[in-house]
Amino acid sequence: MTTIGLVGAGIMGGPMARKFIEAGYAVVATDVSSAALEKVRELGAATAESPAAVARAALVILLSLPNAAIVEACLTGPTGLLAGAAPGTIIANTSTIDPQSTRRLAKLAAENDVVFMDTPILGRPDAAGAWGMPVGGEVAHLETLRPVLSVIAGHIFHAGGLGAGNVVKLLNNLMFGAINAMTAEMMAIAERLGVAPATLYEIMVKSNGGAVSNLFRELGKRIANENYDNPAFSVRLLTKDITLGLAMAEEGGIPSMIGNAVDYLNRMALSQGLGEKDTSVMWKSVARSMRRS
Repeated sequence: MTTIGLVGAGIMGGPMARKFIEAGYAVVATDVSSAALEKVRELGAATAESPAAVARAALVILLSLPNAAIVEACLTGPTGLLAGAAPGTIIANTSTIDPQSTRRLAKLAAENDVVFMDTPILGRPDAAGAWGMPVGGEVAHLETLRPVLSVIAGHIFHAGGLGAGNVVKLLNNLMFGAINAMTAEMMAIAERLGVAPATLYEIMVKSNGGAVSNLFRELGKRIANENYDNPAFSVRLLTKDITLGLAMAEEGGIPSMIGNAVDYLNRMALSQGLGEKDTSVMWKSVARSMRRS
């Protein structure tokens, strides 16, 4: 039985563990959260005390972590993946980080005869198994990984060289941020003009108009139900991703106008203490701002 290593067993890592176990793989996972580890143990995964211990148990390892600094910390150091990884190990990083960090970390890994690839996820946690996955790195390495990635992703694309998958993911999240920000603003305007956000949501969804995307359906439903405390995607993480996307564009000499407006609304929500809530909560931040104007 092939063993899959998993570093990060939370919102996205947990569904990965479930799909791998259902597919007959052995899973060994580590996470800083004891609650997350308990959940994957209940699914049938083994748990490890460190990334190095995971690497000693598996030749294919997936990372699902919040940011590049944490990815690097889990890769390096005395208890990091590289301390335990055998030559030929492949690390697939599903975390949302910038392309430059991917290339730098891949170079570090290569010095230890370990492959590091960017394999970010396009999709929500409950869509595990049908996710889209743009992959950056060598085609040969992707083909080695494909049977494993196919368990969690329904559509796998070779986006290009190292970091290309990150480019696609950050652009995807810039689009997410724009839809999220416009949803927040329209809900706040509706309330200000005497139309309840839940009413606006119901009318728009039942009209089935061209403006009604799947993301709007999800965000609007959360707003209608006041359901912000079990985030599918938190304000803090979206803000991080938008920041990375804007920095990526700036480094390429490419101006971003809509992205900067989205960034402003995200940071406003963060300043109001909404960072750990679902992104749908941002309409409340915009509404507060309108009431003060």
